[in-house]
Amino acid sequence: MRNREFVVGCDNAAVGLKKVVLDLLREEGLSYEDVGVHDENDTTIYPLIAEQVARRIIASNYQKEGILLCGTGIGMAITANKFPGIYAAVCHDVYSAERARLSNNTNVICLGARVIGPELARKVLKEWLEKEFVGGPSLVKVEKIKEIEGQLRR
Repeated sequence: MRNREFVVGCDNAAVGLKKVVLDLLREEGLSYEDVGVHDENDTTIYPLIAEQVARRIIASNYQKEGILLCGTGIGMAITANKFPGIYAAVCHDVYSAERARLSNNTNVICLGARVIGPELARKVLKEWLEKEFVGGPSLVKVEKIKEIEGQLRR
């Protein structure tokens, strides 16, 4: 696994799952920044966490990648995908995690603590961490996504 840096964030619904994620990152020797929340009583809403993660990725010139966790992962993905150059996908199975990387070149994975258990979350995240986009038949599709994004941001 190549050495990468991650920005990790969650809302209060996913504090427990975030601990699992951080443990896995440490086990793999990967660097991360934890932007919160750190307590189940913290009521910071998920769009604010997704925004922090996206902005840190952008500030790193897209060298960092993101891991976002909430109840379903859906709201985090919707928010993160509002930012230019952020490509977030909700993944709750190994195949989706693989395709998110190999077919869609995602730089953010979103997991839902109310949808996926800790052991499956570890497997899904590990799959996503181990894969890298190599182009191939998906390159034209990923480039078209970037082109559309560029047109909409003008």
